[in-house]
Amino acid sequence: MPTDDAPLSHITVVDFTRVLSGPYCTMLLADMGARVIKIEQPGCGDDTRAWGPPFVKGESAYFLSINRNKESLTLDLKHSAAAEVIGTLLRNADVLVENFRPGTMERLGFGYEALRPKCPHLVYCSISGFGQSGPRRGEPGYDAVIQAEAGLMSITGAANGPPYRLGVAIADIVSGMFAAQGIAMALIARTRTGRGQRVDVGMLDATAALLTYQAGIYFATGSTPVRMGNRHPTIVPYETFTARDGDFVVAVGNDEQWRRFCGVLGEHTLGEDERFATNRDRVTNYGVLRPIVETRLKTRTRDEWVGGLKSAGVPCGSVRDVAEALQDTQLTAREMIQTLQHVSAGPVRALGVPVKLSDTPGSLRTAPPALGQHTEEILRRDCGLSQEQVERLRVSGVV
Repeated sequence: MPTDDAPLSHITVVDFTRVLSGPYCTMLLADMGARVIKIEQPGCGDDTRAWGPPFVKGESAYFLSINRNKESLTLDLKHSAAAEVIGTLLRNADVLVENFRPGTMERLGFGYEALRPKCPHLVYCSISGFGQSGPRRGEPGYDAVIQAEAGLMSITGAANGPPYRLGVAIADIVSGMFAAQGIAMALIARTRTGRGQRVDVGMLDATAALLTYQAGIYFATGSTPVRMGNRHPTIVPYETFTARDGDFVVAVGNDEQWRRFCGVLGEHTLGEDERFATNRDRVTNYGVLRPIVETRLKTRTRDEWVGGLKSAGVPCGSVRDVAEALQDTQLTAREMIQTLQHVSAGPVRALGVPVKLSDTPGSLRTAPPALGQHTEEILRRDCGLSQEQVERLRVSGVV
């Protein structure tokens, strides 16, 4: 159960979401203390329960990564008896989150307009591929498609290579983050107005919002940005280089850091060269500068360069694989690697809460639920059903 001092400990969320964008949103809310009741289809549950390998004693590693701190209620939404259960839950809930294609919740009888008169206090969040309005509202939203159509893939990858999607499902994840932010703002507004409202997040909108300065470049010049590998379009040197034994990143953000960078390289004349004196000069003369720096950095090991540059106050870091990154003692110190006890999988490791609140912190309290783990408890405690009534629902296939 949520801790009393967590910021959302007084909030109950009825979660109709599955796969990634919605579950990531509701996990963020749960981490901050909200009680999240995850509605799942009897017998199969969230699609990601079957995604794998890998599995941990039969539990999908994918599902485990985004469903902690939640309760699982199995319920067949197409069964008429389910409507009564949902109605009871929503009368006492603060938030509904769904990420079906637009129109699905309406067909099930739980659309926003239908619920608003019955539950005027409810914050109703919908995440979809293209939002609840516009000519493409009915299209499904898949992360890879959204990364492509939002322009993100066109600027990701080597200059002379094909476009790439990011190594994580960033369109799903950022949509979930924006949805959680929108829900939090709607809850704050409710304290003033007493009314809930709809939060509408389209994955295309959310991903296009990430373009930031790349969109700014296009708006300012009329020229579309292109793939540049790991190079930054407006800062030099700010990219990946190869040392004698591995890759690392240099992020020279101003002219003073540039001079210190040249000092570590032992190339003092380079720091005094008028062609590279300012960042504007370095961007303009990138084609000349890059080979010089590249050749010099290949002469020593990655650790030697990273150590020297950090000592000189030049931002840099090794290109690490996932295992190396997750073994960083900084992440351990910040409680970003934690262990939860799952009902069947046993101890499972999980990423921690990245937002650190000094007075009302979030926390990892419970492992992701087994399918239907809390069904009877929710039906009896929240819906007031007797043991006999719960059994009848089981026999009829409602739960």
